[in-house]
Amino acid sequence: MTDSIIVKAVDNLVEEIKKSDIYVEYDFQRDKLKKQPELFDRVQEYRRRNYELQNNSQGEDLFEKMDAFEKEYEEFLEIPLVDDFLNAELAFCRMMQEVNMRITTELDFE
Repeated sequence: MTDSIIVKAVDNLVEEIKKSDIYVEYDFQRDKLKKQPELFDRVQEYRRRNYELQNNSQGEDLFEKMDAFEKEYEEFLEIPLVDDFLNAELAFCRMMQEVNMRITTELDFE
């Protein structure tokens, strides 16, 4: 990005995102989770496996694998610290998707 006006606008957007309640909560939950490195590592493994499963499976195979995956992690996801972090992360991801969607829609980018 060479246009300084755009760079400044992006810098401002980033600063506003960092001040948002959604990002503040995500950052808070992430910091709490990182204080328990073993649990943090397990969450990272869960996230990696979930991503791979959703991106490498198709059709009925995906549903069967997702069902098995959910059963495998059912108790893990009930841990309050894990649940709080994943919910905060989901809210942050949705906010970022909305921002990206708004930008691409407003710019008529296809």
